[in-house]
Amino acid sequence: MSSNTEKTALQLRSLVKRSGELELSLVSVPIPTPGPDEVLVRIEASPINPSDIGLLFGAADMSAAKVTQSADGPVVSAPIPEKGMKSMAARVDMSMPVGNEGAGVVVGAGSSGAAQQLMGKTVAVLGGAMYAQYRCVPVEQCLPLPPGTTAAEGASSFVNPLTALGMTETMRAEGHKALVHTAAASNLGQMLNRICLQDGIDLVNIVRSQEQVDLLRQNGAKYVCNSGSDTFMQELTDALVATGATIAFDAIGGGRLAGQILSCMEAAANRTAKEYSRYGSTTFKQVYIYGGLDTRPTEIVRDFGMTWGMGGWLLFPFLQKIGPANVARLKQRVAAELKTTFASNYTKEISLQEALSMEAIAAYGKRSTGTKYLINPSKGSTGQ
Repeated sequence: MSSNTEKTALQLRSLVKRSGELELSLVSVPIPTPGPDEVLVRIEASPINPSDIGLLFGAADMSAAKVTQSADGPVVSAPIPEKGMKSMAARVDMSMPVGNEGAGVVVGAGSSGAAQQLMGKTVAVLGGAMYAQYRCVPVEQCLPLPPGTTAAEGASSFVNPLTALGMTETMRAEGHKALVHTAAASNLGQMLNRICLQDGIDLVNIVRSQEQVDLLRQNGAKYVCNSGSDTFMQELTDALVATGATIAFDAIGGGRLAGQILSCMEAAANRTAKEYSRYGSTTFKQVYIYGGLDTRPTEIVRDFGMTWGMGGWLLFPFLQKIGPANVARLKQRVAAELKTTFASNYTKEISLQEALSMEAIAAYGKRSTGTKYLINPSKGSTGQ
């Protein structure tokens, strides 16, 4: 086995204390020795996705956060409201590593041929605990990046690309012909737009500003609706009539938007209905909530008949459902189109220490378009 000579490295941890306080800190952990079918990756890039922020902050009130210093770096503390502690019960007093995905260079490899073949290569990794200087993972959790691809370019090879592909796969599997997506100007939304343009799928994009409308139109999007417009419901209904979209993926979660989409789907179906039904249209309408950018309750006004569904959609259960062969097919497409269809853009690259600064937390904690940060655990450090 090949390995590096350092013995410990830093890892970012999130801890919910029984006292009702969140603590974010950097912890020195042993650098593991890879098993036969494992590799040791020096992590050089890991994105901060909304799902990561959920684990990172939990239910804490980050507006009241404070920073102190320890031997390993900054320590962030923030109060957790009493009602928030109820939802945190399962993770109380558990120091949890953060970071769903990342990319870096393989610096150690186990004895198997598959592991040895990755030695020295830049790989993308899906396996959690990626906000760390080193990560030991099974070979099957690695995606070798094409020659000339940097870790930053490959850092978001899994969550956003596979989520976007999962939406189109779900659309086809459930018999729909077009789809709706909210928060559509995000990195994920722009990926989905490129996929749909390439695959000939009609996509209705919902955004929150004229600036985002202009951005997507510049990128070739045909149907873009601004939820902040006075004519939003009319514009959305028109787009649904034009595309026949009857499935939506909602990243917002809270508020009225999911229900508004169902209402407009009903209105679109009724425009072409040949006869009246007191139970509403017979066209099945589905909204999947896959994010929680708005943490308020989801509000619906049931003016869309009885033929509809609303539920949750998550990437990992979807991948388990479609099986290893189909997952491999999707990963191969991501690798082949990493610099085109699945390219990601970041606002800023920060170190592990910088990730715990109040300035950075205030920026990436917004979870809004244009504030996507990339953590480089190797930045500014040569190890411990």
